[in-house]
Amino acid sequence: MTTMSVDTPAGQIEAVLEVPEGEGPWPGVVVVHDMVSLSDDIRKITRMIADQGYLAIAPNLYSRGGTIRCVRRVIKELWAHEGRSIDDLLAAREVLATRADCTGAIGIAGFCMGGGFALVLAPRGFDAAAPFYPSLPPKYDDLVEGACPIVASFGKRDPVLRGAGPKLEATLERKGIPHDVKTYDGVGHSFANKYPGGPLLKIAGFNYDPEVSADAWQRVFAFFGTHLGGDQA
Repeated sequence: MTTMSVDTPAGQIEAVLEVPEGEGPWPGVVVVHDMVSLSDDIRKITRMIADQGYLAIAPNLYSRGGTIRCVRRVIKELWAHEGRSIDDLLAAREVLATRADCTGAIGIAGFCMGGGFALVLAPRGFDAAAPFYPSLPPKYDDLVEGACPIVASFGKRDPVLRGAGPKLEATLERKGIPHDVKTYDGVGHSFANKYPGGPLLKIAGFNYDPEVSADAWQRVFAFFGTHLGGDQA
């Protein structure tokens, strides 16, 4: 794991970079953290993505003051589809694109709030997007216009995004955008993220599920293999 600074239009932010073993070049993936932060869980996911043969960078969207100070601004920018957070993620993509060991094919993956950013940025120059339970209002018609291929994962028991998966799938089908959208029975929000306080989160519908998470990642890497290239192609 390499901790680095990323130059953005609003100054430098922190990011974590993970590089696959062996010789490149490799496709790249920008990893967008959830509302919690650039946590150990997100760092482990970033390493796991690199282990599958992708340069992976996870920028810290709370670099300018920490979670408590920044979370409201970042969410506001997500819902507005513009602002420093968008610029930060595009700057992180540029870090990958300018590396000699990157093929130039770059995807984006995100969780909860980060899944929302993955959807918002799908039409903005990425080659594939993998939103996990993207926390946005399920009004997808304009949002995904001109989007790259999308592999999305939802939980049927998600108290935040009820019915969002089928709505996104229908929209992508209607617009002819390559996609793989799956809504998993028996799980809710955050099924691919490991948070402390598991039993209480399970009651609230925010719990990690290892089997569902493994299936979702298998789909993501198969999809990335098709649309980004790399070891999974």
